[in-house]
Amino acid sequence: MTQPALWYFDIISPFAHLALTRLGAIREHRPVLLKPLVFGGVLKAWGQLGPAEIAPKRVHTYRLATHLAQAMGVPFRFPPAHPFNPLAMLRLLTALDGSEAAVTAAFRLVWGEGRDANDQQVLQKVADAAGRPDALARIGEQEVKGRLRQATEDAVAAGVFGVPSLVIDGEVFWGVDAMPMALDYLADPATFRSGEMARISALPEGIQRQR
Repeated sequence: MTQPALWYFDIISPFAHLALTRLGAIREHRPVLLKPLVFGGVLKAWGQLGPAEIAPKRVHTYRLATHLAQAMGVPFRFPPAHPFNPLAMLRLLTALDGSEAAVTAAFRLVWGEGRDANDQQVLQKVADAAGRPDALARIGEQEVKGRLRQATEDAVAAGVFGVPSLVIDGEVFWGVDAMPMALDYLADPATFRSGEMARISALPEGIQRQR
């Protein structure tokens, strides 16, 4: 039986907003489950800094996201501050079971319109989009917090190291720029098991940097 693709995301990522607009092509091959996670938890698990935590990389990342959105023709505006605390929105989307309508509304509001992800009106609009207006009251529940934490741990266990990431048959495709590779894999899964792809999958390390 064909397994669904898992799309791991955090509302904090502008690139997740862009990738969301391209998931339709993936759905032509597989169902896609939308899985909110905490990007900060992923970074901590792998001992990484986020792109917004390195000053020159922060500006570069913002410019790159803006340029890519313009090139893709995707409505795009940065929220009032970034990085921001994504937990309320992530917990709401978890309470809404990763509803496509809710996730789409969340990214449209935060990244399409530049709204504050912690604004109560924005959060309520996301709940309303899923047809579950009472869901906002659940974001403080331990069960919801636990599910979000578990999704983050599951993603790390699957090899996810950044957002957005598609996991298909155990293979991780990170970023909006990996979408074409994901489509090629879906067309021919054997591509990773032959030729240069197979060789680089077992390539030895020549040096390791001390940490």
